[in-house]
Amino acid sequence: MVVTWDLKSEDVARIRFAFSPMWELVASLRTLRDPARQAIHLPWIKCVRPRLAGLDLTELFALVPATGYLADFLTPPPDTPMPDFAAELARVRRTSPERAADEAARVQGADPAVIERFRADPAAGVARVADALAAYWEACFAEFWPRVYGLLERDVLRRSRQLAQGGARELFASLDPAVRWTGERLLVDRPYCASGGLNGDGLVLVPTAFYWPMVAVMTAPYQAMLVYPVLGVGTLWQQGPPPAPGALAALIGGSRARILLALAEPSTTSALAGRMALTPGAVSQHLGVLRDSGLTVGIRVGKQVVYRRTPTGDALAGTAAQL
Repeated sequence: MVVTWDLKSEDVARIRFAFSPMWELVASLRTLRDPARQAIHLPWIKCVRPRLAGLDLTELFALVPATGYLADFLTPPPDTPMPDFAAELARVRRTSPERAADEAARVQGADPAVIERFRADPAAGVARVADALAAYWEACFAEFWPRVYGLLERDVLRRSRQLAQGGARELFASLDPAVRWTGERLLVDRPYCASGGLNGDGLVLVPTAFYWPMVAVMTAPYQAMLVYPVLGVGTLWQQGPPPAPGALAALIGGSRARILLALAEPSTTSALAGRMALTPGAVSQHLGVLRDSGLTVGIRVGKQVVYRRTPTGDALAGTAAQL
């Protein structure tokens, strides 16, 4: 069983990447219910479980069962490359009652009484669910989002470069074994069948840490979206970066050495700060020294500056790793 999308040339031209804090938040509800499914997130689970006592997640758990379909209105496809949680929550609140009731009826395996209460007054149900999402975000997710964001950001930068260099064929071949590209059609293995075109609206590709290692899709009436497992999820809960080789640290300083090694993949100042457990100001100063030394270079991408190593920086990092 597969989802088949016919991609016209204008659809391929409009492939874009985005991340979604709302998607990660909603997916994490399944992580809480079945920790064994994603043991990689156990550090987060152990940290937030005591905080759940003060939250009422009954309706959320009903709309997001442990397996199968979850109500799509909870995870609207990102409409900007880097939406913030408040903007996505506002979109959930604007869900039409008719759509919310229809999608709630499609959920299987939930408590029928909870679903019926939601469908009896879907406008009030959407408001309650949005409030529950906001409370859950503040209690269990907001402080961890910068760490998750940094991982997703690195993946998007890597994939964007791959798309620019190797085109759609190379990109889709590397996303996940469940995704296949024929040159005209994108096939995604899912437990149901669907097919159709994208009508020139393009495709949004969204990396995920909390739905990992699965893929997911959203189709009409929503913007077509493919959610794929992020690379490097095993590093998400590591406490700080690995130490830099002694020789490199002695040459340029420990923090600068760790930053240079971290720039094996391009990154922004904020993402590096999260990984290095340093302030953005300190990272910015170190990047300035590395840039002035010819080891890194900054490239503006939209409103952000993305840093990468220069060939000289690559050579220095590679030599240090061999010592």
